[in-house]
Amino acid sequence: MTFDAKSFLATLTELPGVYRMLAADGEVLYVGKAKNLKRRVASYFRDNLPSPRIAHMVARIASIETTVTRTEAEALLLENNLIKSLAPRYNILFRDDKSYPYIVLTRGDYPKLGFFRGNPDRKADYFGPYPSAWAVRDTMHLLQKMFRLRTCEDSVFANRSRPCLLAQIKRCSGPCVGLISPEDYAADVQMASMFLLGKQQEVIRRLSEAMEKAAENLAFEQAAVYRDQIQSLHQVQEKQFISSSKGEDVDIVVAVHEAGQLCVNLAMVRGGRHLGDRPLFPSRADDWAAGGEQGAAEALAAFIRQHYAVHPAPARLLLAPLPAASEAADGPVEAAAGGEPAARNPLAELAEEVAALAGRPVPIFAARSLAHKAWVEMARQNAQLAILARNQATQQQEVRQLALQEALQLAELPQRIECFDISHTQGEATVASCVVYDGNGMKKSDYRRFNIRDIQPGDDYAAMRQAVFRRYDALAGGEGKAPDLILIDGGKGQVASAFAALSDLGLTHLPMIGVAKGEERKPGLETLIFADGRAPLNLATTHPALHLIQEVRDEAHRFAITGHRARRAKPRKTSTLESLPGVGPARRKALVARFGGLPGVKAASVEQLASVSGIGPELAQKIHDALH
Repeated sequence: MTFDAKSFLATLTELPGVYRMLAADGEVLYVGKAKNLKRRVASYFRDNLPSPRIAHMVARIASIETTVTRTEAEALLLENNLIKSLAPRYNILFRDDKSYPYIVLTRGDYPKLGFFRGNPDRKADYFGPYPSAWAVRDTMHLLQKMFRLRTCEDSVFANRSRPCLLAQIKRCSGPCVGLISPEDYAADVQMASMFLLGKQQEVIRRLSEAMEKAAENLAFEQAAVYRDQIQSLHQVQEKQFISSSKGEDVDIVVAVHEAGQLCVNLAMVRGGRHLGDRPLFPSRADDWAAGGEQGAAEALAAFIRQHYAVHPAPARLLLAPLPAASEAADGPVEAAAGGEPAARNPLAELAEEVAALAGRPVPIFAARSLAHKAWVEMARQNAQLAILARNQATQQQEVRQLALQEALQLAELPQRIECFDISHTQGEATVASCVVYDGNGMKKSDYRRFNIRDIQPGDDYAAMRQAVFRRYDALAGGEGKAPDLILIDGGKGQVASAFAALSDLGLTHLPMIGVAKGEERKPGLETLIFADGRAPLNLATTHPALHLIQEVRDEAHRFAITGHRARRAKPRKTSTLESLPGVGPARRKALVARFGGLPGVKAASVEQLASVSGIGPELAQKIHDALH
């Protein structure tokens, strides 16, 4: 059935909102936002569409759904959420938005400096995002050296009686033991915040004034501290490979299409310091990559919308290439009310959208000065290197997969490999892991852990059988994706148990091998155990197939141990006081204040417990009974 665009357009509003284009089977083809829904959607049904990609998409449209929003900014945020949740075929999608690290400064009398990943809240001050964990740790190291802020956890800070090692090596001012007053520490926090905000010259000016004042008051030791801080700041400025004396906050975003790959590289400059960059490879980018520089510009615009819908925007954006004036940034050219194409400036539209997300103007420009051109060229070179490394890694993966197929005599190339491992401590807190290798590397979104229960403690065979059964129970019912190869970290017993689980599910056609550790558990001496009864196989230590097996097996082992340790530690981290009947936070605090902690509460008599404010004889008896 052909989509009746004319009838549908007659019902559309001219308010801002989001539209979803659907195929006949209900698949979401494309999600877009519009300042004017009627004009934007109408632009898809003109005779002259800007690209074959758009024409192919329009030919598949069976229906269109719309959601009206109050503002264009709301439409942008809704569009971003829908693109990520629905992953439409004709949208470009970047998946790394929430993994950027931040520097966090907590609040209170003695704020703590820390590393943070996740969604910032209003309970602390956050600086970033940074392109990598290395950039955060490097900056934190500088801050510790210059301003000596604490990095310890609050529980450690509250219970120190002597200066820690960081205080002894002059990387912390020792607020935990009163080596610095709250006022002086607050001044250091303010200086650190100014440094993180790019106000280095202002920090140097204030420190210089403080140094001179200290010298006038004959406080030469304090003046020497200020002098060292100033020298450290000058060293930071001097060691920058590429820096700006203006203290700029700029994000450089370049898109490069090369060797069949499309890479968007984000480089960050904060306070004039180049913090490094982060290359990103979007999913569903084949059609965009085929569009050359125009496709690269569209991908760049898509990244900007998705990234700054989640993260704070800098003062300015430096782009290469800029969106072309003749094409739309997120779709075909908009039509005017009379049906003729309206003049559009995609760059201006993109700037308006970013300003709406940021709540302030964010100028977008091309490189003109020598420093800006150097930044863009460095970002472009790093994108090219990332493409080269990605292609080389892909070729290496194909070599290893072919070698594995040949060594195991598999009918098909093992694109998807799933590996199981069991971890426990003398039978306690048994956890099974399943990790997934999917063509180009490990696919962490498909990893699973299983808390093993209802077995004899320490029975690895039963644990393996339960894990495999639980993993593929849905697959036996027609749901999920079947692996091309199953790896079992273990010998004949584990393989037999896993195969028994597959037999119960009717999935014995799935290829399976065990990876038995060699003599003294040395890598390279593994023996491959076949579930179908073939003779065990030992591959040469240099065999590419063995390298692939080892990589996947080691990741399963790591994932299992991590889960086991977390499960084992969970009950040990829970204070017995927290589980006492009738004892809430206030009473728990009163007990700790009176007896000094859990051991003191355990040693107390019923009468002593009852003497604590808010406890009483009846509750004291319950507490005593629960602890003994």
